[in-house]
Amino acid sequence: MTMVNAYDAAQSTQLDAEDAALIARRRAALGPAYRLFYQEPLHLVRGEGVWLWDKDGKAYLDAYNNVASVGHCHPRVVEAISRQLGVLNTHTRYLHDGVVNYAERLLATMPDALAHVMFTCTGSEANDLALRIIRSQSRRQGIIVTRLAYHGLTEAVAELSPSLGDFVGRGPRVRTIPAPNALTVPPAEQGARLAADLAEAIAAMRQDGIEPAAFIVDTIFSSDGLYPDPAGFLKPAVDLIRAEGGIFIADEVQPGFARTGDNFWGFQRHDVIPDMVTMGKPMGNGFPVSGVAMRPELVEEFGTKARYFNTFGGNPVAAAAGMAVLDVIEDEGLQDNARRIGAFLKDGLNSLSAGRDDIGDVRGAGLFLAVECVTDRDSNAPDGARAAHIVNHMRQNGVLISATGPGANILKIRPPLVLQQPEAERFLDAVDAALSAPQ
Repeated sequence: MTMVNAYDAAQSTQLDAEDAALIARRRAALGPAYRLFYQEPLHLVRGEGVWLWDKDGKAYLDAYNNVASVGHCHPRVVEAISRQLGVLNTHTRYLHDGVVNYAERLLATMPDALAHVMFTCTGSEANDLALRIIRSQSRRQGIIVTRLAYHGLTEAVAELSPSLGDFVGRGPRVRTIPAPNALTVPPAEQGARLAADLAEAIAAMRQDGIEPAAFIVDTIFSSDGLYPDPAGFLKPAVDLIRAEGGIFIADEVQPGFARTGDNFWGFQRHDVIPDMVTMGKPMGNGFPVSGVAMRPELVEEFGTKARYFNTFGGNPVAAAAGMAVLDVIEDEGLQDNARRIGAFLKDGLNSLSAGRDDIGDVRGAGLFLAVECVTDRDSNAPDGARAAHIVNHMRQNGVLISATGPGANILKIRPPLVLQQPEAERFLDAVDAALSAPQ
């Protein structure tokens, strides 16, 4: 997947001397693998709520960041972290009520069948642990993912992340299938098509002597291009993987924690109960905390024969951060806010795209939306250059989004859950200006 909004030194002529020097120092110290967003990178110094400020004091509306899910520097989360950090921060080999209280509170948001949770530090680590457990429990190796999935950066899960690029290869125990596609597959056929593709991947895997252990998906298919609808289309594929002896892992790093509005978890949109749920970024509002919830029988043997220990996973400060995020979501009504403001944004984006030949689709759930840029409505061919123009025009006008999808042509809109009506109107004004601006 091309990173359409990446900084390219060969094409940028707008940097001031200070930022140019910092970019040179950054490359010298950090090496060549890192990337910067936007044709003109942002030098940020402060954040609050849905706003970020650069070194010159210019404010930017953040319509992209799900890490700070309840808003940048939310005072209740900051206070909870600071208070606990000033008292105790150690690991889970000592008794501490914080991690138990948080585990019970988190599990209470899920179906009863998911009765255990194990804590890690990142979503990558959570998916890595899920793979260790299920491969140990099932004595199977095969994993199926969607074609442009992203599930993390460790060696084990990087091969489950085709969106990292062709250089990060997939071994024989990993197969990819097409993601849902709102432009080419009728809604009524999405479920059957996904299940048929999964069946084909399982058959091909077995031809190589590999048994399927799990089907893992980001339940809103964010890196594939964002496909939330129709509700329920995941169920046939979930039923199939179980019938074939594997399990379903719901990667909730992107859609979880109330983002989709109607539900707290993305998998609830499809009326399925996963065998495992992995969580990450939004869980601590930027503090590193993640985890895996699971059916108890999956971890019984693993827990008996292979002790689990994580120095930082589930520490008292992480538990305090996670608990504060749940408090804020509940007390500030952020799930309902995601539903209401998300619907307002979706209606506004549909109005702006009506009659346009360069917008193929507007879709989303809650405060996670996508706008698909195409060359024309007849072919619906992806137009990555158009998406890049819109992303960078909005950045210049103080609104931050990104792009995704196999053609790098799908605008990715994912603001913190605290976005309110005035900021939503500001966002739509910026989209309108970008759509109208000459490319």
